[in-house]
Amino acid sequence: MTAGKKILITGATGLVARTAAETLAAHNEVWCIGRFSDPEVERRLRNQGVWTWRWDMSRDGLDGLPDDFTHVLHAAVERGSGDFEEVVTVNCVATGRLMTHCRTAEAFLYISTSAVYAPQAPDHLHTETDPLGTESAWLPTYPVGKLATEGAVRALAVTLGLSTTVARLNVAYGPHGHGGAPVIFYRQMLAGEPIAVPRARQHYCSPIHTDDIARHVPGLWAAASTPATVVNWGGDEVVGVQDLMTYVSELTHVPVDFVPSDVTRGVVAFDDTRRRSMAGACERSWRDGVRQVLEAHFPGAVKAGHDREVVTHDQ
Repeated sequence: MTAGKKILITGATGLVARTAAETLAAHNEVWCIGRFSDPEVERRLRNQGVWTWRWDMSRDGLDGLPDDFTHVLHAAVERGSGDFEEVVTVNCVATGRLMTHCRTAEAFLYISTSAVYAPQAPDHLHTETDPLGTESAWLPTYPVGKLATEGAVRALAVTLGLSTTVARLNVAYGPHGHGGAPVIFYRQMLAGEPIAVPRARQHYCSPIHTDDIARHVPGLWAAASTPATVVNWGGDEVVGVQDLMTYVSELTHVPVDFVPSDVTRGVVAFDDTRRRSMAGACERSWRDGVRQVLEAHFPGAVKAGHDREVVTHDQ
C-alpha cells in the first residue's frame, strides 16, 4: 500500500483514474488536475480530501502547481475527432510539460492503450513485445496519439532520469465516468441500436474493473524504471465481446442485437504474465464486476433470472 506520499493524478474525473484517486486519498496527499467541467465531481473529490487544480491540457502550462510530487498517474487524454495533428500535439506537449514539471518524482505512470498493437488473430494473447500499429476504423486518431505519446514518455524518462512505467490499458470499466464498454453498449441496447461486431470471429479482450486498477497502481509505480518499463494492463480473464454483452442481456432482460460490420470498437486480449509479476492478480471477476457496474449506472436494471433474447445477423 502507498502511504504518506504526495500524488498527482490527471484524468481523475473520468472512468479510469477516479477510483484510484479516491482510494489513494485515504493515506496520501492527492492532487487531481483537470478542467472539472462537472462541478459535482470536483466537489465529491474534495469531500474525500483530494486537492483540485484547474488544467486544460490542450492549452495550459503548470505554473503555480506544486512540483514536489512523489508519484504521478497520468490518465488524461485528448482522443481527437479526426484531426491527427491536434491529437499528437496536445497529448505529447501536455505530457512533456507534466513530466518536466514533476521531474523529481519517484515514479511516473503513463496510461497508454491496447489499441497501439498491430492486428492479430482475434483470440491472440498480446505480449509487450508484439508488433505495434495504429489501425483503428472506430477512432483513427486515438492509437496514433497514444503511440506518439509513448515515444515522448520514453524519451523524457531517459532525458529527465524520471523512473517511468508505460501501462497499456485494456477494456476498463467501472462505476464512474462513461462506465466503459459494457455500459456504452448497454446504452445502445436500451436505445434499440445494434452492436457492431466483426464479420468473422468475435473480438476478445481482457476487461479490468477500476477497483483492480486502483489496487495495481502502487505496484506499477514500484516497477517504474529508466528506460521506461512497458506493461500490458488488463484483467485476469479473457472474454469475447459478444459473450460479455450476452451476459449483460441475461442480467437485464434487454435484448441484444449483434450486426456484422467492418467498423467495430476494436479490442485485444492480453498475456498478463508481466503485469501479475508487478502488481499481482485481480480481485474482481468480470461477471461480478459487470453486475456491479450495471447496478451503479442503472439502479434496478439487473433482474432476477437469466432469460434474454439475443439476435445475431447472418454473416
